[in-house]
Amino acid sequence: MPVKNRFAELQDEITAWRRDFHENPEILFDTHRTAGIVAEKLRDFGCDEVTEGIGRTGVVGVIKGKANGSGKVIGLRADMDALPIHEATGLDYASKTPGAMHACGHDGHTAMLLGAAKYLSETRNFDGTVVVIFQPAEEGGAGGRFMCEDGLMERWGIQEVYGMHNWPGVPTGQFAIRPGAFFAATDQFEITVHGKGGHAAKPHQATDPLVASAHVVTALQSIVSRNSDPDDQMVISVTSIESSSKAFNVIPAAVTMRGTMRTMSKTNRDLGEERIKALAAATAQALGCEAEIKWIPGYPAMVNSEAQTEFAADVAEAIAGACERDAPITMGGEDFAYMLEERPGAYILVGNGPSADVHNPEYNFNDEAIPAGCSWWAEVVERRMPA
Repeated sequence: MPVKNRFAELQDEITAWRRDFHENPEILFDTHRTAGIVAEKLRDFGCDEVTEGIGRTGVVGVIKGKANGSGKVIGLRADMDALPIHEATGLDYASKTPGAMHACGHDGHTAMLLGAAKYLSETRNFDGTVVVIFQPAEEGGAGGRFMCEDGLMERWGIQEVYGMHNWPGVPTGQFAIRPGAFFAATDQFEITVHGKGGHAAKPHQATDPLVASAHVVTALQSIVSRNSDPDDQMVISVTSIESSSKAFNVIPAAVTMRGTMRTMSKTNRDLGEERIKALAAATAQALGCEAEIKWIPGYPAMVNSEAQTEFAADVAEAIAGACERDAPITMGGEDFAYMLEERPGAYILVGNGPSADVHNPEYNFNDEAIPAGCSWWAEVVERRMPA
């Protein structure tokens, strides 16, 4: 089955929705305009139920099939939020909000799921119930967790859940997926090394936290190279170092470093946290300083269910003619992980072509991917719950 003809007919309309979202980006949970438009359109499509305010500003729509003898309920999720990036595309529909931009394609995800919802509301050619989920705050706010904590899965009886993300570098409208751990757990840390400040000309009268911090940065890399199983991916990055002094001739009293740890397994996640804390404390102490460590848990690893991944790939292959079934692991985070912790499901990538990468001020979602993305959503429903 190639791309559904209905989505070729709807492409201009869906593109217009997408570009309106792009022009009016909203960050984290402040997705009031986007959520309002989504809810209004779902009602206009004739959804059986539309609920706002789930996970603060999330929207849930319910579409019942012509038959419901199967009792099956499938959730389809798209994210709505933008990023705090100043857009540099020069597009005629570029962001009108300084410092905010749809630099990850969530405008496209929302528009594609709306397109699928319109089609499914028109045809209802399935036996069961579809729950369309429009989520805020994927970009660091854990909106998926907040929706789950609001009873998303239990309230609507969702049995399986599916998600999609555009992916630069994958040919436009093609698909890629992998079973098991796909996106990394993303934790953060803040380490403040306390020493004794002094004059740069008299280092022997100070206890230099900068020297201790440099040793801590180096020591942390030994976790990946010497503690972690080489076959189990882990990335530890110190991304910021700040001292309490900006002067050239002053040894500061304290230095704060921040960074991230990205892991694919619970074993490595626990190991990494334990070793970062122990190494930072011991290294600082060995150089006469003291380390204060703040651990900030992030998203868990996103793990695709085996059976649902195989099914999702079969659907993608039917639409695009092929599907990469062993896509590379990505060390980026994705809070769809929280939904996959509650229900079996799968997360797939749809090609955005040779575009700028996501989280780049020159990125733009490729509207030519819309028919394939919408078709995948719709076919997941019609194949998983055949009429």
